[in-house]
Amino acid sequence: MTQAWLDWLAGRRPFILAPGVYDGLTAKIAGSIGFDALYMTGFGTAASLGMPDVGLATLTEMTANVARVAEASGLPVIADADTGYGNPLNVQRTVRAYQRAGAVALHLEDQAFPKKCGFFEGKRLIPAAEHVQKIKAACDARASDDFVIIARTDALAVTGWDDVADRVNAYREAGADLIFVDGIRTRADLDGYVDRVVRPGLPALYNGALVPAAEAEALGFRIQILPGAALQAAFEAIRGALQTVKDTGQQPAVSPDAAITPGAAGPASTAGLGSITDVLGLPTVYDLERRYMVTS
Repeated sequence: MTQAWLDWLAGRRPFILAPGVYDGLTAKIAGSIGFDALYMTGFGTAASLGMPDVGLATLTEMTANVARVAEASGLPVIADADTGYGNPLNVQRTVRAYQRAGAVALHLEDQAFPKKCGFFEGKRLIPAAEHVQKIKAACDARASDDFVIIARTDALAVTGWDDVADRVNAYREAGADLIFVDGIRTRADLDGYVDRVVRPGLPALYNGALVPAAEAEALGFRIQILPGAALQAAFEAIRGALQTVKDTGQQPAVSPDAAITPGAAGPASTAGLGSITDVLGLPTVYDLERRYMVTS
């Protein structure tokens, strides 16, 4: 666990910016850049499995991805845990599984199963009292109070701010460490979030990019997550590259810093500090091979 995350837990660091990652490679890239924590996006995880974020990814698949992201990055991972994959007993199993996989925090949403991405149409809510029991179960299941339970509500798009306010207060009273109001689409929504949740004193997470991190921190949020930071860029770049292959029959030109030399047998296969192989740790592999080489 990084010092920055420990400081955040102790209240010495007021704000964490966590970019969204969805596999081992995006986790390694984010780690190499120097972030203090990562967000394992459920939308991105489902997308990496070839599915939309509509409750199709299972606990097993999500937990496996938590483990990949945590191991690849070595950073604290805040993870999407959807609805907890069932009732309060299922939620307890989810919390234990995510902890074993290496997450330091997860968020549980108050949607009816099957859930939908917070920005999709057609969301349905469970009663607030039912989600309260899920939050209590999650808090009871964690092995340490350092594991952060985030209560997410999707009520804004369904029932409006009055219900949001009632729900987040109930979830905080049930033991949630952090509040997450999803579906913030406009600056007016964000201002409502601040007025109805943050200023009254509830520690809150902001999901979105309407404002930069410095402003989100100034508004009083404790965490900002950017779920699409890697996924959207990767989607556009990959689609463009493959379209070029389809149209021309040729691979697009590769930057020298990202090149991999075919058939190279040693460190020369990495072409620069920013290369794929450097980020993936190939130089370390070569160092370890030399360390453990059998000599006659």
